[in-house]
Amino acid sequence: MSNQTKTLALIQQRKPRHVLSRELYIDPDVYRDDLAQIWHKEWIFAGHTFELEKPGQFMTLQIGDYPIVLVRGSDGELRAFHNVCPHRGSKVCQGSSGKSARLVCPYHKWTFGLDGKLLFAGNMGSDFDPLNHGLKQAHCAVVETYIYVCVAETAPDFEAFRQALTPFIAPHNLADCKVAYESTIVEKGNWKLVFENNRECYHCEGSHPELLNSFVENLSVAGIVGDEDPELAAFLDRCETGGLPSRLVMAEGGQYRITRIPLAANARSYTMDGKPAVSGRLDQSGVENIGALLYFNYPSTWNHFLGDHALSFRVLPIGPGETAVTTKWLVHKDAQEGVDYDLDNLTRVWIATNDQDRKLVEGTHAGVSSPVYEPGRYSDLAENGPCQFDDWYCETMKSRLAD
Repeated sequence: MSNQTKTLALIQQRKPRHVLSRELYIDPDVYRDDLAQIWHKEWIFAGHTFELEKPGQFMTLQIGDYPIVLVRGSDGELRAFHNVCPHRGSKVCQGSSGKSARLVCPYHKWTFGLDGKLLFAGNMGSDFDPLNHGLKQAHCAVVETYIYVCVAETAPDFEAFRQALTPFIAPHNLADCKVAYESTIVEKGNWKLVFENNRECYHCEGSHPELLNSFVENLSVAGIVGDEDPELAAFLDRCETGGLPSRLVMAEGGQYRITRIPLAANARSYTMDGKPAVSGRLDQSGVENIGALLYFNYPSTWNHFLGDHALSFRVLPIGPGETAVTTKWLVHKDAQEGVDYDLDNLTRVWIATNDQDRKLVEGTHAGVSSPVYEPGRYSDLAENGPCQFDDWYCETMKSRLAD
């Protein structure tokens, strides 16, 4: 039995509304298929355009097997390249970010322009053609400052996602933002466990006291429990009247989902007292309390937008049992730390929440690794989110492995 056939058989054995099997979380061959069929084929969130404003600014990331560098060109264009020197294979840009007029491989000093073209390669002889030895390009797409990269030979359609997301994000004026703080943690758990944990708040009451000062899960937002309740409807109407699209939009198959939710009574932001963490507003709606706009896009990101700041989260697999989660706190570019915001107040809730989620994911990965683990049944009331994620994962993998 081939590895792909084995993975497909494991997925086909999953019972409806049940968690995934042990092997789908921990088997190295399944992980290889996850990379090949999802991470190496989908659009992956990389970072924000305002992190690469000037020519020569770059950032790097690892998408499964593929090291990638994003760089702003001298012509202002943003490009994604495979971060692999065409000489001996060294990573050209070895830091996580930086700025350089040229991209120089540290091994033999081959030098590339910001457009990826080879400018210098010493001692290669007269028959060497530099035009055939530039950096290989990857697909790059941008929507409302969000940079997505795809390493597949042919990238899937991006336009439907762009059209769905733009009206929701545009009023938050992210182009006028900067990263106030960035955190990357490595969770000792499979990437699917990380996303399953994010997609439900069944665990929140017992695990996230800081977050629950402001966050309230509203199941009717997703149409899970009956019709839209009147209080929620009034909140959404106020936001939409103020020019903030708010009602749920979901992709066919559920790969992405965008909606706005109200926060707890009297809460305006993710802070310990619920008060705004940053003076001033990102939006210009005039609506006093806009709650939180949420969007996720499988497999790599979830996001929160509030009146005073926004948060972007990036998920990248490192191995079958390791996942990197990067959080960026976004504030207006003119906001000054110590004047317009206190950094601890801004970051305290989600630094605590991320660490709490890390412990939950790591405990679950340790548990599902046990030979006695059997997939449990998801709650019909509180766990539709992770069940929907598992459904998307299984359907995606089944269609691609069958092909």
